[in-house]
Amino acid sequence: MKGNILVVDDETSARNSLAEILRLEGYRVVTADSGEAALKQLENDDFDVMILDLKMPGMGGMGVLKKVGKVAPDCHIILLTAHGSMESAIEAVRHSAHDYLLKPTSPNEILASVGQAMNRRSDAARKRRLLEQMETSLQQLKDAEGIEQSAPVSSTVLSLGSGVKVDLDRREIWQDDKKTLLTPTEGKLLKVLLENQGRVLSHRELVFLVQGYQTTDWEAPEILRPLVSRLRRKLSMFPGGKSWINNVRGTGYVFDGAYLE
Repeated sequence: MKGNILVVDDETSARNSLAEILRLEGYRVVTADSGEAALKQLENDDFDVMILDLKMPGMGGMGVLKKVGKVAPDCHIILLTAHGSMESAIEAVRHSAHDYLLKPTSPNEILASVGQAMNRRSDAARKRRLLEQMETSLQQLKDAEGIEQSAPVSSTVLSLGSGVKVDLDRREIWQDDKKTLLTPTEGKLLKVLLENQGRVLSHRELVFLVQGYQTTDWEAPEILRPLVSRLRRKLSMFPGGKSWINNVRGTGYVFDGAYLE
């Protein structure tokens, strides 16, 4: 199977036709007839690409696009519209849409755009794996050389409210008997966000502060999305945690959850 694709269109014939074209190419395809149905599918399944009609009754494509970053940050979006405008195209780009195609669209054009989206997703996943491998290797080297000692017993512990505690040295978050552990990168990201509580940090700034290297405006969001998504999932285990890290459209992220040292 080449990948998972979600096709969202309120027109039955267009939806089924597009799904069939993609299935014949070897993709697993799920369909949705509304924006609301699309969000439910995204919450229950992992999709590589979503092909999304812009104009639909109820929640339209742009409404879905604005929510995808929190529900499925790794999913690449291709917008379809029969009534395109420069304003809608610019807004789509601001919300990180992969492509913006005008109806009627040929099967070849659709397949080419899907292929490009799949390649971008694969590249981002490869970079993420390489970064994780580098991080693991660096930590092993530090341990072997004795550069970094075990966290002291009196490590810094912060209160995030509602009885939720975080130990930044041990990379642990807990409340009563509920506890989750953070990876070194997740712990560094949370530490940077907490140290800059209430301040919007750009994608490039966050990558530099967390990973220690410079990136382009295009690469930085691709690197951060999966990392922020994983951290959000762990924080959402605790009261209020789901809303602590907020995306600032086209800019970066901000930590809005109150905490006390």
